[in-house]
Amino acid sequence: MFIFGIAVVVKLLTIQYVNGDKYRKLAEERTIEDRPIPANRGNVYSVNGNLLATSIPKYDIRIDTKTPKDKLWQEQLGPLCDSLSKYSGKSVSYYKENLRKARAKQNRYYLLARDIGYSEYLRLRDFPLLKLGAYKGGLIVEQTTKREHPMGGISMRTIGYERTDEQGNITRAGLDGAFGEKYLKGKDGHRMKQKIGKGQWKPISDNNEVEPQDGYDVYTTIDVNIQDIAHHSLLEQLEKYDAEHGCVVVMEVKTGEIRAISNLGKSKSGKYYEKRNYAVWESHEPGSTFKLMAMMVALEDKVIDTSTIIDAGNGSKRFYGRSINDTRGYGKISAGTAFEKSSNVGLATIIDEHYSKQPKKFINRLKSWKLHENLNLPIVGEGDPVIPQPGDKIWSKNALPSIAYGYNLQLTPLQTLTFYNAVANNGEMLKPRFLRQVKELDREIETFDKEIRVKKIASDETIKKAQKLLENVVERGTGKGMYSKYFSMAGKTGTARTDYANNEKWLKDRKYISSFAGYFPVENPKYSCIVVIHKPSTKVGYYGADVTGPVFKRIAQKIFTDTPIIDEVESLEVKNASIENEFQQYYDTANTYLTIMPSVIGLPIMDAMALCENLGLKVKMNGNGTVKKQSIPKGQKVKKNQTIVLELS
Repeated sequence: MFIFGIAVVVKLLTIQYVNGDKYRKLAEERTIEDRPIPANRGNVYSVNGNLLATSIPKYDIRIDTKTPKDKLWQEQLGPLCDSLSKYSGKSVSYYKENLRKARAKQNRYYLLARDIGYSEYLRLRDFPLLKLGAYKGGLIVEQTTKREHPMGGISMRTIGYERTDEQGNITRAGLDGAFGEKYLKGKDGHRMKQKIGKGQWKPISDNNEVEPQDGYDVYTTIDVNIQDIAHHSLLEQLEKYDAEHGCVVVMEVKTGEIRAISNLGKSKSGKYYEKRNYAVWESHEPGSTFKLMAMMVALEDKVIDTSTIIDAGNGSKRFYGRSINDTRGYGKISAGTAFEKSSNVGLATIIDEHYSKQPKKFINRLKSWKLHENLNLPIVGEGDPVIPQPGDKIWSKNALPSIAYGYNLQLTPLQTLTFYNAVANNGEMLKPRFLRQVKELDREIETFDKEIRVKKIASDETIKKAQKLLENVVERGTGKGMYSKYFSMAGKTGTARTDYANNEKWLKDRKYISSFAGYFPVENPKYSCIVVIHKPSTKVGYYGADVTGPVFKRIAQKIFTDTPIIDEVESLEVKNASIENEFQQYYDTANTYLTIMPSVIGLPIMDAMALCENLGLKVKMNGNGTVKKQSIPKGQKVKKNQTIVLELS
C-alpha cells in the first residue's frame, strides 16, 4: 500500500509539473472555442425600393446564476424579479422561487426571455444585476437572425426562403438561394465561448473577437404593384375553377425584366399558397400557345403565307393512323384563319405537308430560336425543354403534326413567354432577368443589364405577320371574349390535354392545362404575360379563353389603368378679349402699387382680395360681386396687418 501510495504521488506530480501545460491546454481547447456568429443576410428589394425580404435579429436572454457573488445576488435578486415581473406579467414570487432554485442547482444557463426583438433586448440588458454584464451579473445574450417577408406569402417562392432537409442541411429557394453565396450571405464573425455542459456555451466576454459583416442588398426587377395584381388575379381564377395549381409571369418587353411572378398550388385544405415555382420548374406540353412557333417556322421559310388556303376538313383528320380533331369543322380556310380559330387540323396540315419529308428543317428552325435549351436562369430548378428530333425514342411519323399544335414536346411557362416577348420586341429575344443591381447601403456593387439570347428570331416581315395574327386572335379569334375597345391586347389561347396516357381513364376524368400568352398594348408593347392554370374543374370550364384569358385581361387592364387614357385636345388655350383685358389690368396694378393703396373699385372680389393681401392687408367684405367702395383711399401708404373694408355690389 505504501509503494502504491508513492506511485500515485509521483503520477500526480508528473501530471502537475511535467505534463501540466499540455493537459491544461487540452482542457481549455475542449471547454473554450472560437465560435462563429452568423452575419445578417442582405435585404431583398423590389424595383420600386419596397422591402421584400430582410434579416431581423432575435435574442435569447439567459443568466448564469452561479456567477454573481452571494452578497450581490442577495441585494439584486429582488429588484431583478420586480423588473422581470413588470416585463412579462408573471408574479415577483414566481421569479424569486425559480431563480433561487436555479442558483441552488448551479444552473449556468437559465432562460429569462426567448426570441425577443432588439428594443426588448436593450430593455432587459438594463435590468438590475443583468446590467453588470457577463462577469459580474451572469448575463448571457444569444443572437440569431430570422428571415422575414414583409409582403407575406406573395412571391415568396421566387424571392426565396430557408428550409432544412431531412439530413439537417440548410437549403434556400428562389433568388435568396441563387444570389445568397455571392451577395446576400455576408461574412460571419467570431466570439469566444466556454462550454458549461449539456452542449451549452456561454460567451466569455461581452465583445466579439471578429464582428460579422452584413451581406449586400439585392434589388430585384419585381414591381410590388404588378406583383399584387398578378397574384390576386391568379388566385381569384384558381378558386373559381377549383384548379390544382397555376402560375403567371409578367415581363417588361424591352428589358426582359420580370415584373411579377406568382405560383400558387392547392393545399389539402383547399387553400392556395406558393407551393412550387411552376413558372420556372414545370415543363409540360404547351398546347396551342406553341402554334405561334410552328406558324412562324412556315412563314419564315416562305412555304405559306397567311392568305394560303388549306383544307381543315370537317373537324377531324387522320395523320398516319391517328386522328387529330377540332371543336368543329372549318373546311377550306386561310392559314391566318386557322391560327386565329386555333385549328389543330389546320396547323398539323400545314406542317405535315411542307416538312414531313424534311423534318429536321423544321426542328432546326426551332433550335435556331434556342427552344431546345433552358434559359440558364440563376434560380435553381429550371425545367429542361424537350424538342424531339428524328432518331429520338419519342419520335415517330406522328411527332411532326403533333408538335405543330403543341404536343409531343415540353416547355416551361417562362420559356414560352420568352419567345412571345421576342415577337413583341420585334424579334429580339432577351433572357428573363430577376436582378437589377447589388448595393452596400448607397454604394453600388454591381449592375445588371439586359442579356440578348437571340439577336433576331425572324425577318421583319415574319414578325409583323405574327404580331398581326396575335392581334386578330383577340379581335376576332378564340380570344375575342377578351377584346376591349379601350386598350389593345395580342396573344394566343391554349388548351392542352394532360394525364392522357390512359385514354379510357382520361375520358372518365378529363384534365386540361389552360393557358394564354401575349402582350399589351399592341401599338407599343410594354409588357408580355403568360398565364397557365392546371386541371381546372371541367364542370366550370377548361378552355384557355375562358380560364386563363380573363386573368391576362384583368392584369393588363389593371396595369393599363395606372396610366389612364387621355383624350388629345388640339389646344387648351381659349382666348377671351374681356378676360385678358381684366387680367392685364390686375397684373399692371399689382406690379405698380407695392406699398401704396391702389383703386380696386370695379374689380371682382377675388382679384381685389389678392391685391390687398399681397400688400399685407387684412380684408373684410360686405356683400357680393364686384367692389363698389374701399375704406382705404387710393394713393394712401399702407401698413402690414392694416384692415381694409370692401363694399361689394
